[in-house]
Amino acid sequence: MKNWKVVLILAIRYFGTAAGRVQGVGFRMFVQQHAMDLHVTGWIRNMEDGTVQMELQGEPEAIDKLEGFIREGNYFIKVESFSLEERPVVEDEKRFDVRY
Repeated sequence: MKNWKVVLILAIRYFGTAAGRVQGVGFRMFVQQHAMDLHVTGWIRNMEDGTVQMELQGEPEAIDKLEGFIREGNYFIKVESFSLEERPVVEDEKRFDVRY
């Protein structure tokens, strides 16, 4: 008799808005790179009001790590506020895209 190991991966999805010094400083590429490294899918886009909106989907631990990177920023990026709202998971999403 074979032993089967079943692994159930639960994904979560959030809609987020970041404000601060988040446009013109490489923020979208920064988030995209960390998202790809963490196997997080979704999208990110600049808004006319100077904020950046995004949807993030992945394992809870990966989303938590990505949120930490976003809040921390870097030398150029300074996130002053970041909010997340839960959203329904998008089935079969495979990428993290920068939207224009």
